[in-house]
Amino acid sequence: MNLIIKKNHNISQKKISKNSMKVLYRLNKSGYEAYLVGGGVRDLLLGKKPKDFDIATNAKPNEIRKLFKNCRLIGRRFIIAHLIFKNEIIEVSTFRAKNNNLKNHQLYSSRIKKSNNGMLLCDNNFGKVEEDAHRRDLTINALYYSIKDSGIRDYVGGIKDIKQKIIRLIGNAEIRYREDPVRMLRVVRFSVRLHMYIDKKTEAPINKLSKLLNNIPPARLFTESIKLFCFGYGYLTYIRLKKYSLIYPLLPFVSNKFSEKNTIFFKNIIIYCLKKVDSYTSKKKIRCPEFLFASLLWYPLIEKIQKLLTHKKLKYLKAYSISVHYILKKYSILLGIPRNILLNIEKIWNLQKDIENKKKSETKIIIQHNNFIQALELISLRSKIENKNELKKILFFWNKQNIFFKKK
Repeated sequence: MNLIIKKNHNISQKKISKNSMKVLYRLNKSGYEAYLVGGGVRDLLLGKKPKDFDIATNAKPNEIRKLFKNCRLIGRRFIIAHLIFKNEIIEVSTFRAKNNNLKNHQLYSSRIKKSNNGMLLCDNNFGKVEEDAHRRDLTINALYYSIKDSGIRDYVGGIKDIKQKIIRLIGNAEIRYREDPVRMLRVVRFSVRLHMYIDKKTEAPINKLSKLLNNIPPARLFTESIKLFCFGYGYLTYIRLKKYSLIYPLLPFVSNKFSEKNTIFFKNIIIYCLKKVDSYTSKKKIRCPEFLFASLLWYPLIEKIQKLLTHKKLKYLKAYSISVHYILKKYSILLGIPRNILLNIEKIWNLQKDIENKKKSETKIIIQHNNFIQALELISLRSKIENKNELKKILFFWNKQNIFFKKK
């Protein structure tokens, strides 16, 4: 174990949330070991503001619940405690035991369950802090900060990897990916977000194992998609995901066969959409999930409408209605898109025709619509991709109207 004392690192307790400090103090005062761990420690060392703080302790889940009235135990695969404060949720996990070999692993069979693919289904085998460090995914996320001595405990070389800008899995990469295929997405996400290199042994099995993501529940993959594409580095992440064949389980429609024209449009809208989301993320101007999927699914929708118009000889409004229902139902199942986001996607699509019609009598009503900005941004993407003068004129008209009503 490498102990980095207070004077040799840049973490200040003033930058740790007050709620996290309260939790750490109470656990310590009650006789338990407790450390700040994971991304919070990593981000503080990198001079970044952590988006959340996690705590690891030797207190068992039920012991944590007895100490904190605001505790809610969650999870099946691994039980963790959520301590719910007014503006923050602190995640507290119990140290997990390290299983050194297969024989050891079998000793804990009552508490650890794996699928035929090697994916962890249940893992509630508790241990010591040094064992817990070896059970974490990345070396840079396995650093333990103590408020007792303000020291950082490093059991796996995380400090060295932060300095050298390396993303490295702890343990055998193939086994760790099989235990939880989402780790492949985390490796890519952190490499892009933190501008780090992926260790060769960590990188090597990814292409071969990418299809394991098909075993992950769609709702969990949707959550990961938002983390990958909605935080300011979506386009670069997309390029990296394609490199490792990880994009197809996340966005299965990427491999769909469209007409030649729609194929070109679809490929371009992915690039334009992700770059647009990246540019707006820091400004918080656009609600990402609904805009992202309304844009990415626009040309699959158009393809479906065109097929119904050609083969079923339906009127446009009927073909549109059937196609919207079909696309949203299909991809709500495949991608695990929540109902509230599906409703907003449909509203963005419905506004396309309203915006294109340019009815002056309805201008103010359309501009005041909650999804107007997202719908107008989709028009903007389409005008670039389809290169139609009519769409450019429509965009100019609505931008002018929007400025006019803002001034009023």
